[in-house]
Amino acid sequence: MSEPGATTDQNLHREPANRVRRGAHPPLRLNPVLERQGAYPLLRLDERRQELRERGAELYDFGTGDPREPTNERIRQALIAGVPEVSQYPSASGKPELREAFAGWMRRRHGVTLDPQTEVLPATGSKEAIFHAPLAFLHPSHERRGVAYGTPGYPVYERGTQFAGGDPLPVELSREDDFLLPLEAVNPENTRILWINYPHNPTGAPATYEYLEKVAEFCREHDILLFSDECYNDIYSSEPPPSILEVTRERTLAFCSLSKRSGMTGYRSAMMAGDPELIAALKKLRPSIGVATPSFVQHAAAAAWSDDQHVEERRRIFGEKRALFVEFFERTDLEYLPTNASFYLWVMVPETFGGDDEAYALRLMEEGIIVAPGRSFGAGGEGYVRVALVPALADCRRALERWEALAR
Repeated sequence: MSEPGATTDQNLHREPANRVRRGAHPPLRLNPVLERQGAYPLLRLDERRQELRERGAELYDFGTGDPREPTNERIRQALIAGVPEVSQYPSASGKPELREAFAGWMRRRHGVTLDPQTEVLPATGSKEAIFHAPLAFLHPSHERRGVAYGTPGYPVYERGTQFAGGDPLPVELSREDDFLLPLEAVNPENTRILWINYPHNPTGAPATYEYLEKVAEFCREHDILLFSDECYNDIYSSEPPPSILEVTRERTLAFCSLSKRSGMTGYRSAMMAGDPELIAALKKLRPSIGVATPSFVQHAAAAAWSDDQHVEERRRIFGEKRALFVEFFERTDLEYLPTNASFYLWVMVPETFGGDDEAYALRLMEEGIIVAPGRSFGAGGEGYVRVALVPALADCRRALERWEALAR
C-alpha cells in the first residue's frame, strides 16, 4: 500500500474528474445587446492617452465630465456622521428625510410641490436610474415599444432601451434647431417613451419653458411617457433652466442628480420624481434591481439637497471657466455653441481638419489637451468636440496657452 500522498503509475495518468478539457464547451453566448455594442469606438484616442500618461506627459483632461472641485465640507461631514454602528440594508424607497430634502429643493428651486411619499424615489446615481427606468414600462409583447431620444446625446438612453427589449428611435439634433429635439421627427404610432435632456449633454444647449410646454402637450396628446434628464439644471450663469415638472407631472418623470450640482459624482446619488403612478411602478421594479444608496450616503445627500449656498459657489467657478474659454474661442475664431448652462462647451472642428473630430482630438492630445470627439455621442456629433470644464481654473489657463499655439 502506498504512503499517503505518494503517487502510483495509475495516479500519474489519471486526470482529475473536475478538470475541464480545453475546447469542451462551445463559445460563451452573450446577451445580443452586449455583442452588438462591439469594441470601444475611440480606441485610438484611448491608446494614445495611455501612451502619453506612461511617458509622464502633462495632460489637461476636458474629456470626462467629472469635476475636480472639492465636495463641500458640510456634505463630507454629514457622510461621516451618518455611518451607523450597525450596518443594515437600505430600503428601495430610501430615507424619508432624503425624499423630504429633495422635495424641499424642488419647491425652492422650481416652485414645484411634491409628495415625498408618492412622487419621489431615490436611485444609485442617474446613470443607473436612466438605464433601468424602461424596464418598468417596456416589454417585447407591447405594441408600442419605441423610445425616442436626441442624438448626439447620452448613450444610456439607447442602451437602457435595448436591454429592456424596446426599439431605439434616435432623433438627430441640429444646430439650426438649437439642438432642441424636433417633435415632428417623433412618430407617435410606435413611440412609448420620449427622453429629453436639457441643459443638454454634450452641447450644453438649454430649453425654454415654452419648448417644454410643447413637448408636454405632444406627449399628452399621444399618450407618450415623458422622461426628462435634468442632471445639469442647477449649473447655470444666467436664467435658471426650468424643470419639466414646472409644466406637468402627468405621465412624466424628472431625473435629478447631485453629481454635478454638489460635486458628488463618486457618491452615486440621484432622484426620480413626478407622476405617482410611474413612481409606484418603479417602486415595484427597484427591489429586483437593488436598493437605495447606503444610509450614510443618503445622510450626505439630504444635507446636499437642503443647502443651496455651496451650489452658488460651484456656479461661480464654472462660470469663470466658461468665460475664459469663450474669450479664447472669440479671439481665435473657433466656432462654438453659446450657452450659459451645464459645464460643457460644444466646439466646431476647424476647417483645416476637414471636420474630422477624431483627428482634431488626437492633435489636441499631442498638446496635452484631452477633449471628447463629437462622434462618440452618436449621429450628429461629427465635426464637433466637447469640452468639459473639469480642470481647475489655473489648469484651464495653461491648457488654453497650448491650444492657442496650435490655433495659430
